[in-house]
Amino acid sequence: MNKQQKRGVFPNPQIPPLVMEVSSITKRLPLGREQIDILKGISLTVKRGEMLTLVGPSGSGKSTLLGILAGLDSPTSGQIVLDGIDITRMSEGKLATVRNRKIGMVFQAYNLIATLTAQENVEMPLYVGKHPGQISTRARELLDLVGLSHRLLHRPAQLSGGEQQRVAIARALATDPALVIADEPTGNLDGQNGQKLLKLIADLRAQTGQTFLLATHDPAVAAHADRVVQLVDGMIAEIHKQIGGSTR
Repeated sequence: MNKQQKRGVFPNPQIPPLVMEVSSITKRLPLGREQIDILKGISLTVKRGEMLTLVGPSGSGKSTLLGILAGLDSPTSGQIVLDGIDITRMSEGKLATVRNRKIGMVFQAYNLIATLTAQENVEMPLYVGKHPGQISTRARELLDLVGLSHRLLHRPAQLSGGEQQRVAIARALATDPALVIADEPTGNLDGQNGQKLLKLIADLRAQTGQTFLLATHDPAVAAHADRVVQLVDGMIAEIHKQIGGSTR
């Protein structure tokens, strides 16, 4: 099976059409003697090969939901199925393995290791678990894919913000994950570099069929998505399906 077939460009009946199914997720946290409901029954799906964005004001529960979907936090109740695997009540050891294989993370602050080169940063996820091929070859191929083949041996301090975020995206793709989750990917970039990053994500998606889930405050990011999920007060207020940058 080639990568396009795996990602759903050429549908394969053995590959589930949904990368993620989220059912009735709640999150309750203690505040003094009270319990505060942060998420109030979130249900959504992420389709294979799509770009979906989560938007919402501060306090809407967006960051909490993103952490739960990334397997970094557990819901109070509900269910999350990632690429056919129920991760809701999985032990931390097993969940760490699933995260490494199934989820690529891109952070607003890049989270690159300052003492490592661009190539070494991309290689890092590949040293956990078993992955096919040569680690160094995979890292170089991905850095070439994001347009940084000339920056292999540069450390983060020697790269611009836009270049660091490209390295972060290459690292997120390293294990060939089912889903790439990006938290405010343009948050630390100026307008021009933010637009370049969005074009890169769109190009990567077109080339690889990769599935992206982005959380953002930036309308420009949301405008590139197939669907926009709007959160208000811990609930889904609306889901927009987009055509050519407009909603319906």
